[in-house]
Amino acid sequence: MNWNDIILWGLLATGLLTTLMRGAEGLGYTRMDIPFMLGTMFTSNRDFAKVIGSVVHFINGFLFSLLYAVFFSGFGFVSWWLGGLMGIAHGAFVLIVVLPLLPGVHPRMASEFWGPTPTRLLEPPGFLALNYGYQTPAVAMLAHLAFGWVLGAFYSL
Repeated sequence: MNWNDIILWGLLATGLLTTLMRGAEGLGYTRMDIPFMLGTMFTSNRDFAKVIGSVVHFINGFLFSLLYAVFFSGFGFVSWWLGGLMGIAHGAFVLIVVLPLLPGVHPRMASEFWGPTPTRLLEPPGFLALNYGYQTPAVAMLAHLAFGWVLGAFYSL
């Protein structure tokens, strides 16, 4: 495994994914704020939550870059299209499996079954994160596609 490439391209791919998601939020395509969502798992301070969440998101990006590198090594080759396919699979897994489970572990998120309480005020993502806007799945898939494409295009075994 090429650790220098994992660190370099993993951080750049995560930065691109984060920039695409934040840009889409700013332009009104989605209401999903990943750093805020992650950060509020650790603190109720809404401003500091974005800082903590950004750090957690970049750590997650590094860990996923490591996982991509393991898959690339297992496949025995790296290409932009393989990275893109892995990004699509990654995005689908996040939207279909991970985000709907989030209310079960997030201390400040309401769930589909229990409404808001004084401590659980964040809206749950729902299936495909559709509670954050009907364009959220497309934005998330494109961002994860870009993440995988960068890793596939620039990572070297």
